[in-house]
Amino acid sequence: MNLPNRLSLVRICLVPLIVLIYLFPYAQFGIEVAELQFDFVALRITNIIVLILFILASVTDFLDGYIARKHSLITSFGKFVDPIADKLLVNTMFILFAASGTVPVLPVLIMIWRDTIVDGLRMNASEKGIVVAAGYMGKVKTVAQMMTIIVLLLNNLPFELARFPMGEWLLWFSMCVSVISGISYFMQLKDVIMETM
Repeated sequence: MNLPNRLSLVRICLVPLIVLIYLFPYAQFGIEVAELQFDFVALRITNIIVLILFILASVTDFLDGYIARKHSLITSFGKFVDPIADKLLVNTMFILFAASGTVPVLPVLIMIWRDTIVDGLRMNASEKGIVVAAGYMGKVKTVAQMMTIIVLLLNNLPFELARFPMGEWLLWFSMCVSVISGISYFMQLKDVIMETM
């Protein structure tokens, strides 16, 4: 197995670790989670650990693609596992936020629906030999989602000190860009989808 594929697998393995750290019932085991205090905003140490793991996983996402392209290490397995690793990481984080009440459920549902529909469209297209590269809006969506996750893990710091809900704004922005990029994929592939109706 080549290095890019190993990095993708590392990213997948980090996901359950992130879930464990985020959801572990520390209080039930008598563990007091330390907090850092920034004026009136408290930031749990567990959030910082999850943030470090998320950034590490995001770096592997950049590296595996860069290494695969630079050294011609693109494989069928890599094409299969890389997008799965990406969606597992990002969607898991949003589900954790929704489950803990940090964010509303609706935008998370819409983003996951979009991913499911786009994956179906791309799968259908690939069966017909059509490869759809990630578009500009898809890349904006990815960056927006990652920025949203980072800000939410930081409890909206430093914006919270100015009482500005940046995390919430980024969440809704990510949802809007996600929908727009999903529509873009559909428009590119609508002829392929409609031909069998």
